[in-house]
Amino acid sequence: MIKTDILIIGAGPTGLFAVFEAGLLKLKCHLIDALPQPGGQCSEIYPKKPIYDIPGFPEILADDLTKNLLEQCKQFEPGFTLGERAETIDKQEDGTFIVTTNKGTKHQAPVVAIAGGLGSFEPRKPLIHNIEYFEDKGVEYFIKDPEKYRNKRVVISGGGDSALDWSIFLSDVASEVTLIHRRNEFRGALDSVEKVQELKNLGKINLITPAEVTGILGDRHVKAVVVSQAEHIPTEFEVECDHFIPLFGLSPKLGPIANWGLEIEKNAIKVNNALDYQTNIPGIFAIGDVNTYPGKLKLILCGFHEATLMCQAAYQIINPGKKYVLKYTTVSGIDGFDGSRKEAPKAVVKAID
Repeated sequence: MIKTDILIIGAGPTGLFAVFEAGLLKLKCHLIDALPQPGGQCSEIYPKKPIYDIPGFPEILADDLTKNLLEQCKQFEPGFTLGERAETIDKQEDGTFIVTTNKGTKHQAPVVAIAGGLGSFEPRKPLIHNIEYFEDKGVEYFIKDPEKYRNKRVVISGGGDSALDWSIFLSDVASEVTLIHRRNEFRGALDSVEKVQELKNLGKINLITPAEVTGILGDRHVKAVVVSQAEHIPTEFEVECDHFIPLFGLSPKLGPIANWGLEIEKNAIKVNNALDYQTNIPGIFAIGDVNTYPGKLKLILCGFHEATLMCQAAYQIINPGKKYVLKYTTVSGIDGFDGSRKEAPKAVVKAID
């Protein structure tokens, strides 16, 4: 059983910033995310997309924003359960909640904050009749540990940033990398497209376009994929491989959370925005794109605001009757768990005093 003060479901920007705000209140956080790494959409869907509306950053890449948020909150030592989906929630007699994932991992906390963005992301699977049989037998939709593919033959299918970036990365890990895309043009970043073309010219990546994987061959494990081309004359051939990784993006779904008894409106969770973004179930909050209320704007900076107010309310739930005096970090600095303190510059303190 993993126990914490605030259990955050969703490790995107809003969830990560909530860790920082909770840490200022000496509250411990643990995050659950169905994706294999923190960052939500910023890491998985558009890591190289520039974002222009983060205060203090005229422009920042989505992946860099994730890295900065992780750096900001790491001093508060959050825990992570990644690659697992929050499945069920049960309220205990003492008022705490137990959240169990699809892999059976149990978490207990007095406060649950749902920061799932647009919901839990599920991979978009290609329409191949036997693909489910080969899942975990050579077919993977996420790359969790690149070393798994060391000296293996890998076929990647897709045309976005994930397919391009992983093809580039695995070209130095796998014995053979084949990238297959149904179009000649790619949707990913131009520098990634150019890098793939360069690696193709060097013989480090096999590039097959326009084409599609239409079948998987093997017995207990993937041995080859069937590739179809139909630009001029229909052609079908086999490519031997040890792993087939279709990277067609992710489909957002509210998932099992929709069955938790929360008030839902148009695939979003209704909250009380006049107070603290609490749901109709006391102790359960929803912050970021996953919630809805009158005037709701689905912006990262709005999620940061909601996370801040949620943490203040969580403090009162965890410490009933205890008064918290708001302190500004420019004055008090940030107390770390190791007992050290990052002091505000003296000039700033003097000016405020």
